[in-house]
Amino acid sequence: MNARSAAAFLVAIALACLAAPGQAQTATDTLARCVSDSTSGKDRKDLAKWVFAAMSAHPELKEVSRYRPDFMESVSRTGGNLFNRLLTVDCRQQARAAVQASGPQAIASAFRVLGELAMRELMADKDVVASMGMIERFVDAKRLDEALK
Repeated sequence: MNARSAAAFLVAIALACLAAPGQAQTATDTLARCVSDSTSGKDRKDLAKWVFAAMSAHPELKEVSRYRPDFMESVSRTGGNLFNRLLTVDCRQQARAAVQASGPQAIASAFRVLGELAMRELMADKDVVASMGMIERFVDAKRLDEALK
């Protein structure tokens, strides 16, 4: 994405936010907060497993994972149970209010926030940090500095 299209994208997002009714955003935020507050660390790891397993079905990722349909079914069942619990029990009122105010995308927004929370937790693990840090060995810092001046 070049700078011009990035700027246009940001303007579109800003206009969409201005056009959205205040109550819809508040209801969506309330749902996102409820979904996040109603999950444990284990719930968030289960969600991350489901996302990772689903992504590992992609042909380009199969070499870095061992996609197994039986595992995919297991993590999908666990993820489905989590979605059901959050939307029909723990955050039922908030989900109803958010969907009435801004439609089904409110649920997607709430789970995006939950996914971000789960990723932050996973990324904080020392082994993940070490693995992510390996890329530094292959980044040309001098060349990068020159490019960014």
